Amino acid sequence: MTRTLITGGLVITASDELHVDVLVDGGRVVALATPGSHGWTADTVIDATGKYVIPGGVDAHTHMEMPFGGTYAADTFETGTRAAAWGGTTTIVDFAIQSMGRSPREGLDAWHAKADGNCAIDYGFHMILSDVNESSLKEMDRLVAEGITSFKLFMAYPGVFYSDDGQILRAMQRASGNGGLIMMHAENGIAIDVLVEQALAEGRTDPRYHGDVRKVALEAEATHRAVQLARVAGAPLYVVHVSADEAVAEIASARHKGLPVFGETCPQYLFLSTDNLAEPDFEGAKYVCSTPLRPREHQEALWRGLRNNELQVVSTDHCPFCFSGQKELGRGDFSKIPNGMPGVENRLDLLHQAVVDGHISRRRWIEIACASPARMFGLYPKKGTIAPGADADIVVYDPGAEQTISAETHHMNVDYSAYEGKKVTGRVETVLSRGVPVIKDRAYVGHAGHGTYLPRGLSQYL
Repeated sequence: MTRTLITGGLVITASDELHVDVLVDGGRVVALATPGSHGWTADTVIDATGKYVIPGGVDAHTHMEMPFGGTYAADTFETGTRAAAWGGTTTIVDFAIQSMGRSPREGLDAWHAKADGNCAIDYGFHMILSDVNESSLKEMDRLVAEGITSFKLFMAYPGVFYSDDGQILRAMQRASGNGGLIMMHAENGIAIDVLVEQALAEGRTDPRYHGDVRKVALEAEATHRAVQLARVAGAPLYVVHVSADEAVAEIASARHKGLPVFGETCPQYLFLSTDNLAEPDFEGAKYVCSTPLRPREHQEALWRGLRNNELQVVSTDHCPFCFSGQKELGRGDFSKIPNGMPGVENRLDLLHQAVVDGHISRRRWIEIACASPARMFGLYPKKGTIAPGADADIVVYDPGAEQTISAETHHMNVDYSAYEGKKVTGRVETVLSRGVPVIKDRAYVGHAGHGTYLPRGLSQYL
């Protein structure tokens, strides 16, 4: 393991901005010091003059190789984690899936088989509970003890992932006892299915109707219901992919009451809108995800929520399906379009553009993309910061470089970019994962199998 000195840069964490040098040894940060105040020697010196030195990103919501709608997400753990590294993300937390009629353990084993030995960066797992029963509830305790400390439930997708209120309450009660964190897809799926059926019967089949039927009110209602169930159970709640102003208001109200309720949003809700879903010639299918894209006026509520800490995390919900052959499955029936979008490579750059545009501060950028997800999911301070003892997951970031996001230049295994042609300021230059270069001077030097599995502790916000 080489000893590395990163010198001359501005180190930005969630709490500080310091002109200090960073010394890395044995895969960890060992010291920070003012330039010229130390006599450190190193095998490798990285000159970060004029650059930011930031923690590697933590993307706590990805779906590599996820089965959905008769197909699979286009990124494998190998291609998806390589793309993440290109975008400055050095840790992902993916979702292992319990299948109906099977145990959570079987789902976890299946995801280990996909990921182990194939990841370019470090990775952990959440568990999707699709079949809440006495056996799976007991298994939650064992999984928490082993480092699977978060469990996702769905109020949407009846017949696939859906849990009713009784099942959700039981899982929340179990989490209250074992310290786990319940993650919730909050949309009223029963009502949405009625609206889908009615839309299709009336000939409203284009992608834009995917957004029309998944009403803002049905996200807000489900968010409110999830909060109240968590309140009854005495359990914490993390609402995933919050997309609309009314859902933000429900989370803010719960937090104002002192409840342990947290919220995540995603870049697609901050930068895209129903205008994209309405693109002609079926192009809108590229933007079909759930929760759906909303009218542009919802974006300010999301930015405000991020600034006010009503929302704590920005993850990607990276679940890419190619336009050709996958999204096209829904031609003539929007309900058959695989739900999901690519984004694991773009998150840090888009959020830096938000800094440039004045939506958030530099430290808040690092907080919502690195530190908060690490704390939320039991990985801090090993991940999410630059401090002595932390893993040397470090990005040298050029804040002045300009780039245009495009499928022609991205590294995700998908045939389109959701942000095609968008110009952003800021670009990843060099990425270290546990002190080992994976991106060096804008070239990939990593390899599958470098990434290690991360058993996680309990949420550090509880």
